[in-house]
Amino acid sequence: MSSERVEQANQPEPQTTDDQEYLAKINTEPSTAEDLREVARVVFPANKDLDALPLYIDGPINRDGPSSAGADTANQHPDDILSRRSVRIRAGRRVSFGSYFNAFPASYWRRWTVAESVVLRVRTTGAGSLIVYRTNARGVAQRVEDRRVSGSTTCEFELTLAPFGDGGWYWFDLIADEEGMVLDAASWLVPSHGRPVGRVTLGVTTFNRPDYCVNTIKTIAEADGLDEVLDELIIVDQGNKLVQDEPDFPQAEKAMRGKLRMIRQGNMGGSGGFARNMYEVVRGRDTPNGVEKSDYVLILDDDILLESEGVLRATAFADMCHTPSIVGGHMFDMYNKPLLNAYAEVVNPYRFLWGPIDGLGGVDFAERGLRSRPQLHRRWDADYNGWWMCLIPRVVLEDIGLSLPVFIKWDDSEYSLRAKAAGYPTISLPGAAVWHVSWADKDDAVDWQAYFHERNRLIAALLHSPFAKGGRMLRESLTTDTKHVVSMQYYPAKSVLLAIQDVLDGPDGLHAMLPTRMPEIRAMKDEYSDARVVKDPATLPPVRRKKPPRTMGAPKSPTKAQLIPWAVRTVLKQTLRPVRDMAKEYPEASVAHMDSHWSYLASLDSAIVSNADGTGASWYRRDPAQVRELMVESVKLHAELLSRWDALSEQYRAALPEITSVDAWARTFAENGPAQ
Repeated sequence: MSSERVEQANQPEPQTTDDQEYLAKINTEPSTAEDLREVARVVFPANKDLDALPLYIDGPINRDGPSSAGADTANQHPDDILSRRSVRIRAGRRVSFGSYFNAFPASYWRRWTVAESVVLRVRTTGAGSLIVYRTNARGVAQRVEDRRVSGSTTCEFELTLAPFGDGGWYWFDLIADEEGMVLDAASWLVPSHGRPVGRVTLGVTTFNRPDYCVNTIKTIAEADGLDEVLDELIIVDQGNKLVQDEPDFPQAEKAMRGKLRMIRQGNMGGSGGFARNMYEVVRGRDTPNGVEKSDYVLILDDDILLESEGVLRATAFADMCHTPSIVGGHMFDMYNKPLLNAYAEVVNPYRFLWGPIDGLGGVDFAERGLRSRPQLHRRWDADYNGWWMCLIPRVVLEDIGLSLPVFIKWDDSEYSLRAKAAGYPTISLPGAAVWHVSWADKDDAVDWQAYFHERNRLIAALLHSPFAKGGRMLRESLTTDTKHVVSMQYYPAKSVLLAIQDVLDGPDGLHAMLPTRMPEIRAMKDEYSDARVVKDPATLPPVRRKKPPRTMGAPKSPTKAQLIPWAVRTVLKQTLRPVRDMAKEYPEASVAHMDSHWSYLASLDSAIVSNADGTGASWYRRDPAQVRELMVESVKLHAELLSRWDALSEQYRAALPEITSVDAWARTFAENGPAQ
């Protein structure tokens, strides 16, 4: 993971007389145009974090242009990072700022904003070369300009956005002469077109993560430049381990200089907490000058590390958009800093299933930087952005309402689909991001959240699916529930069926269920051994089997052509064949979480299965009576859902304006006081 390469400086290409006169004028007379707005500053990791450095400074390049070489930070010393905006380039070395956080996503500005050009302003000390590059949608790099610099120099480059219709970035490299050089500061600026600077409220929702929240407060308080756009930070505390009880809270609160507001309410999940942030922005706040309202709410998860520059970038981008737009930030892995979880996410309309665009999930910038990833140079348009970091204009809230009251899943994606139908796009903006606890070490499809995955996906499909009967969704729902049953995962299987029943009951009870359904679903865990996690698996019986399997390892999964007959045989076997006697007292296998595929678990009568984060394991035990009961109920409920789909869709769509209204949420907030 290198952030620079050791290489002699390239010689600048010959320039014409006109070029030389123009460059001389620019070098000696930097632009002082008042209508230029700084929309992205070149920055470096806080606390000189070398793990995150590949996101700020790109890796080695060949003499003839961008390379696919991996990154190696061995040559980058922490002392070279002089400040958040300044870095040293040692003698004879070349440093590229064609990185995730410091390159300019030209195609996004070209497509979504009124900007037609961008100005790159670079201030340096010392002697060397400055080279500006751009790419097209295929990731092919082109040299735009190069300059020789010496002493204390400010260079400006006015760069057109015209050729970036489908993709492309701008960036610059610095190459130091023998004495070395320093990048003092650099930024990207666009003409303001008379657009005012918008004001933003940051909204955090938390449940018993007070340490993360205090860290976020400190980050925001210490961030340079946020005061210019920040109205206030609102933290909606839904837990019983309070943020304000943290030892560092008083100091963090003082550092916010009156711009921090704490709100306590009962636990209503992410949708309840974020809806409160939205509600406060729509309602406005009392000031000596009367009621004032922010232009935007930017909602943030509680378990994040914030790159504060992203707040400034998202706000500036939203200010310049053609139409009011939702501007989302990306999510990096908190424990593997260069790993981007998803670059752009969409909802498959036929399956009605969310996820990243193929090839745009799990992007590791420690392996290859931005310049070496042609796929990231194309502009990718998202259907939605997760609410780990997402800016929503107040005018959108006032037009389409607040979040669905659905507790924890599909609230963010449904909101963007609703906004899109009303003419408000969602843009996942490169260069705006947070680090978040990764979902890779979670498997919420088999815990209490399985209920919310199913129910909220069904509600979103009833509201927005363009296909008859929801397309393929009901078929997938039945398949998923069947997989749970044959995998001895009776707790999530039952949770899915409860979710379907609640959907069939209609939308009227959604607000009332917000504070109650989650504890009710979690309370069911005691009834199912597959839901009880044992912290020390050594306390469970040892693996024993009278007759070992004929083959080593897990059996192969059935092919697509084999799936239906395999499923029929498996369900019949699981419902009719008695459990092997020894399997009642001893697990037949110990199954690692990564191996716990449904087709493997379906071949066993019992198993010890580890959970996703490695903190424990559960004892799965086959129960033919439960298999019969769950399968009959599943078929019955799915059949009813299919027959009533059209009527339910009309019912949910008619109720949507009311259940997402400010008044409905105000009543819900009033009825759910702070947790005790």
